[in-house]
Parts: sequence; C-alpha cells; structure tokens
Amino acid sequence: MQSIIPVALPDKPYSIVIAPGSLDTIGTWMTDKLDSAKPLGRKALLVSNPTIFKHYGDRVLKSLTNAGFTVATVILQPGERYKTPATLQKIYDAALAHRLERSSVMVALGGGVIGDMTGFAAATWLRGINIVQVPTSLLAMVDASIGGKTGVNHPQGKNLIGAFHQPKLVLIDPEVLKTLPVRELRAGMAEVIKYGVIWDADLFGKLEAAKRLDQLRFIGDELLQDILSASCGAKAIVVAKDEKESGLREILNYGHTLGHAVESITQYKVVNHGEAVGIGMVAAGELAVNMGLWKREECDRQNAIIEKCGLQTMLPPNLDLSQIIALTQNDKKVQSGKVRFVLPSTIGSVQINDQVTPELMNAVLKTM
Repeated sequence: MQSIIPVALPDKPYSIVIAPGSLDTIGTWMTDKLDSAKPLGRKALLVSNPTIFKHYGDRVLKSLTNAGFTVATVILQPGERYKTPATLQKIYDAALAHRLERSSVMVALGGGVIGDMTGFAAATWLRGINIVQVPTSLLAMVDASIGGKTGVNHPQGKNLIGAFHQPKLVLIDPEVLKTLPVRELRAGMAEVIKYGVIWDADLFGKLEAAKRLDQLRFIGDELLQDILSASCGAKAIVVAKDEKESGLREILNYGHTLGHAVESITQYKVVNHGEAVGIGMVAAGELAVNMGLWKREECDRQNAIIEKCGLQTMLPPNLDLSQIIALTQNDKKVQSGKVRFVLPSTIGSVQINDQVTPELMNAVLKTM
C-alpha cells in the first residue's frame, strides 16, 4: 500500500509519501520522483540518533549513495532534553565541515526531536537550505515532520526558538514502527487522537471501534494505514490553508498548551511529548465541559480512547499547579496576555477560546 498526500502550499508544495519499504528507495524519491523546479544538490548531511542509525542508517546511506549523493553523517543524543542550541551547534559544525551549499540537503532520520532540530538547522544554515524529513516514530510521522515547524527548546519553554521551514519531501516507511518502543508508539497515538477530536470524526470512530490501540500488533496494517493517511491528510489540509499559524493552524495545538507546561515543569524527564499531550487533551476536554462548550459524554469518549492507547490521564504526582498555570503564559499562542486554548465543541470540531482563567485551570488540574 502506497499513499501520496500533497501539501498544497502555493509557493512551496511538497508530498508526503507513505510507502512500506521506502527507506531503500529514498535516493530515488529525492532524485527521479521529486517534483521540483530546483533539483537537490548532491551534497547531503544525514542527521540521526544512535539507536535509529543503528537500525536504519546503512540502508539510507546506501540508497542515497547509489542515487549519486555524497553523504556525511552527524549523530545526536536522543531525547527532548538534548533539543537545545548547544546540540544544534553540532549540526552546524558538520555542515561546515562537509561544505554544504545552498542547493545541498539535510536529511532528518529520526523522531520529532531530530526532525525539529535538523529542520531548524536547515532553515538557518546559509539562510536556508533543503530539508527532507524521514520520520521514524509515529508521533513524527503524523505530526512533527509535516508543516515546516522547526525549533529547539529554551529552559523556560518548549520550541520558543524556531522558524517555519517547509521540507522538500516527507518520506514515511511504516515498517520502521516495528522497532519503535511501545511507550513511543503510545505517545504517537496521542497526536492521532488529536486529529480525531479536532478534525476527523471518522478517524475518531475507527479508534473508538478498535479493541486495543496500545501495541502495534493489535493495530494491524489496515488500521495503521488509515491512521497515517487520515492524520497526515488532516495536517496537510490545515497547513495548506494556514502555513504560518495565523488562524486555523492553531487548532493543531489541541492538548499542547497545558501539555507543554507539564513537559517544562518536569524538565522533559518524567513524561514524553505524547504523554503530555494526552494529559493536556484530558484537561482541555474537562475545561470545555466545565465551560458548557462540550458534552460530558463526548469528553468521556475521548478519555476512554486515551486510556485504550495506554496513555495516562492524570498529572504526575507532586507538581506545583500554580507553576503549571504560570508556564502557560509562556505559550506561543498568548495574545494580549491571554492564553488561547483549543477547546472541543463536538467530536471533529474545536474552537479557539481566550476565556480560560487561572481559576478554571486550577479547578480542573486539582481533579487530575
């Protein structure tokens, strides 16, 4: 099964390719099949982490080399705590050593952290060079690799340092999920649930109908293809309508406002991004119910799917709730001092709301 989903940006269109076994043909996709008025230069920098490179690095290197690319590699430590300007410097050093040019390409082989950092390095090296995203985690496949958001973290907030820089291609090989740790698969499912709540009621229904979603073997090839195609398709439509997050694209942050705060307060060591988003979606759902915007029944249905994916619905213990609330003020969506929350109105539809007070947040967080 192969799917090609267009991201129809007026000036920078590209494709999301979902194809089993495509790691072995990445060189072909980047040359013969890449629809571009400006072909990629033949210098490439492959950025990955030790675990992913051990599994898949040789296959990607072979395909790129066979397609005529001269490839250098840089291996970064995995994990959100390393998504910093200091780590970014290693990519810049490798780009300089390999003498990358403006026509050259960086290839991000890894999860969301690798994709975000490589994308930001590509956005800023020589004022912008090409980037190809090859996501290897479910979360990166359905979310982080698509849409051109790149960045690194600041100690006071997630992704506060960043840029919009669209890839030339997103290449998704579902087979790599076979080596993905169970915890990371579940983290990715949080973003999938997000698409069901904010955009795609049919996807939500398929998730609801599945008996188990906490392990890949229970999901199966057909549902996995539906998950990838529907999630990527939803994000492609939203990004094409609002590339720079001036309106509609804000809905993609459902669950992320409080989620990012939980990640920051725990220093990215207790919960991963997907787990934090799951907690954030529970909180946002409860806020919407308390404000009379969403039916309790639909909120409970959302929370049941989150639990079915093996994700937690409660805050980690012993957190300072006032500090979580204060951290939401660092969110990128704050306008005129007001935090803008994405809140559901029905399954498949959400709204942006700036009427969530610290008192409302505190009341919901106390129940979690």
